[in-house]
Amino acid sequence: MSNKLPLNCDIVPLDEEVTWIFGYGSLVWKADFPYEEKRTGYIKGYIRRFFQNSIDHRGTHEKPGRVVTLIHSNDPESRVWGMGYRIARSNTIDVLKHLDHREKNGYERNQVKFYPHPPSETQTNEPKDILLYVATQANPSFAGQQDSLDQIAMQILGAIGESGKNVEYVYQLAESMRQLYPGEDDDHLFELERILKTHNPGAANVACDGSRSKLSKEG
Repeated sequence: MSNKLPLNCDIVPLDEEVTWIFGYGSLVWKADFPYEEKRTGYIKGYIRRFFQNSIDHRGTHEKPGRVVTLIHSNDPESRVWGMGYRIARSNTIDVLKHLDHREKNGYERNQVKFYPHPPSETQTNEPKDILLYVATQANPSFAGQQDSLDQIAMQILGAIGESGKNVEYVYQLAESMRQLYPGEDDDHLFELERILKTHNPGAANVACDGSRSKLSKEG
């Protein structure tokens, strides 16, 4: 179960010397804030879904894109794989302020347990509290769960925002999951990628070339 936290940048919500941030979307391959360590792993009790409209990073008000959020799963053991980032306490306020602004389009800060994986001889292996951003279902950009993957794909194909083409976001996320967690399946993500490739052949390799060299299992 997650704990919802207010987007108040003057509050450091974790009573530790450092704060951990969990990335499950673009933060998996692109952390635009200073961090001391990055760690592969997962959280439990959620599923990753393209249920959030993007009117800034991957779309516009006139032509919104689609990005991922997290939905509570009926299975408390279900896993969402992503990347944990350890933030030095001296940087915590500035990083949270940056992320609160970045995720201002309907996201709220939550606190859950992060499970580092695979085991490491040089990095932490103990479960820890971690912060993440989840789009509320009451926010104006929540697209709901009624659209099929084909409908979502059609919306993604025509969308582009300040961070680039929406389709590249999907391809980079799928490629990151394959590289970091081989053998782990994400039916929603990989099926959406497959549908997009049928309409946009050849674009996946171009979109992902730039991310391959940047991914690593340990920071």
